[in-house]
Amino acid sequence: MLVLLGIGLLAGVVTALSPCVLPVLPILLAGGASGRRPIRVIAGLVLSFSVFTLFATWILDQLGLPQDFLRNLAIASLFVLAAILLVPRLALVVERPLAAFSRLRPKGAGSGGFLFGATLGLVFVPCAGPVLATVTVVAANNNVGVRAITLTLAYAVGAAIPMLAIAYGGREAAGRLRRHAETVRIVSGAAIGLVALGLVFHVDDNLATLTPGYTTFLQNKIEDNGTAKRELAKVRGGGTALAARKPTTKSDGLADYGAAPPLHVDGAWINSRPRTIQQLRGKVVLIDFWTYSCINCLRTLPHLKSWDAAYRDKGLVVIGVHTPEFAFEHVTSNVRSAVKRLGIRYAVMQDNRYRTWDDYANQYWPAEYLIDRQGRIRYTDVGEGHYDKTEAAIRQLLGDGGAHARTVADATPTGLLTPESYLGYARLQNYVGRNPVPNRFADYTFPASVPQNTLAYDGRWRVGAEAITAGSGARLRLRFQASNVYIVMGGRGTVQSFVDDKPSGTIHVDAQRLYTVRASKQPMLGLLELRFSPGVQAYSFTFG
Repeated sequence: MLVLLGIGLLAGVVTALSPCVLPVLPILLAGGASGRRPIRVIAGLVLSFSVFTLFATWILDQLGLPQDFLRNLAIASLFVLAAILLVPRLALVVERPLAAFSRLRPKGAGSGGFLFGATLGLVFVPCAGPVLATVTVVAANNNVGVRAITLTLAYAVGAAIPMLAIAYGGREAAGRLRRHAETVRIVSGAAIGLVALGLVFHVDDNLATLTPGYTTFLQNKIEDNGTAKRELAKVRGGGTALAARKPTTKSDGLADYGAAPPLHVDGAWINSRPRTIQQLRGKVVLIDFWTYSCINCLRTLPHLKSWDAAYRDKGLVVIGVHTPEFAFEHVTSNVRSAVKRLGIRYAVMQDNRYRTWDDYANQYWPAEYLIDRQGRIRYTDVGEGHYDKTEAAIRQLLGDGGAHARTVADATPTGLLTPESYLGYARLQNYVGRNPVPNRFADYTFPASVPQNTLAYDGRWRVGAEAITAGSGARLRLRFQASNVYIVMGGRGTVQSFVDDKPSGTIHVDAQRLYTVRASKQPMLGLLELRFSPGVQAYSFTFG
């Protein structure tokens, strides 16, 4: 637990040194200058940030309120505070309805410093790293435990340490300027008002893209090392976390990662009756984590099908663990249709609640885990490629010296590619243009330019957490580098495709799956524009 505390504390300090903290700095300085006790301000910020990071989604769902309600409430409170500082007589208007609450305030509460800090906690959005990502996933799954609470509090305290110094700096500066108290008050009110206005227009969102190299370097050293990964896996709840084990090397040259975790089915078994690791003793088992809209997984499938065909009669059992990335991939009928459409004959099991994924401490689609006849994991591989090594390990564990499986060309991309790009606001990173309005239709306009590896919206869109839904005149532009471009879409309608302003085809959308936008043997740098009929949903781009 002490190690987890240290990781959270240091990660918080790092995020406080990044540009993401800039929106709250003027408010901290102004808060200190306006007489609020810095320690109370920071205490309110730490408690508010921790509580609402862990429980805001659950609270708002229970109350039937929109997910941006608390942020909007906090911004409104900052405008009120700015108005009071700029026009002191307004304080009397605000205080009258709140007079009853003032009697409940502890003696010497310090001019509302704690509530002021609590308001800041609702608008403080740190730059995401592995620690914050872990907390976010736990909160989204309503799986908050002691470790998650400890990590979140440590992270908030770490971020608060530099901010406390800034707040004291503001108070010290104000003390030296007592003769100019009126000016200090007006400047403080103006600073808070300007920041609140910036938050309305989501200026803080753009700061996340300015993360400097030193921040990334420090995050990698503190949050992405082996020790941190093991501790964060415990927070996420991976009970028999494979990543926490140190493999030993056996006399046959293959690693031994220990006993294979169980298979936790949540959904259906397809192409097979239910199986357990215990029942499969005496067989060599290849576990493949996949999802049917993932292009990387689809490029791996020909190799898996070839091994299944060649080695099934010799004792190999291939099991595809279908762990969904998007909501529509939870639906059993969709998975069954995909298995049939893709020609998969080996067993597929649904892992809708990520229980098997968590027990294997898996983080990738696709990922392979090869289990020997005694039920021990002897080989692992993530991502695409290395197919010759995987087949060699299969043959070694089978003791097979016969013919190899049918040769399948390795389609793993080797050149520079645009990274996978999600379109819903929950994972929207490579986006330029107007800040998205969550969960309701709004009008968007293309920016003057779309830089390399970024995308932009135009026309009317509803931007959800996972997907965007087209309204009238909906268009999307993407500056890409790739031979092949794929997009996950759903609904029903058509999508017209243009590359560098030249028509390149029409896509007919009739199901929630992966569609090919461009297929070529030649890579190119280009500007893709897609024009959507209303009702079509788009989830993510992948490239090859």
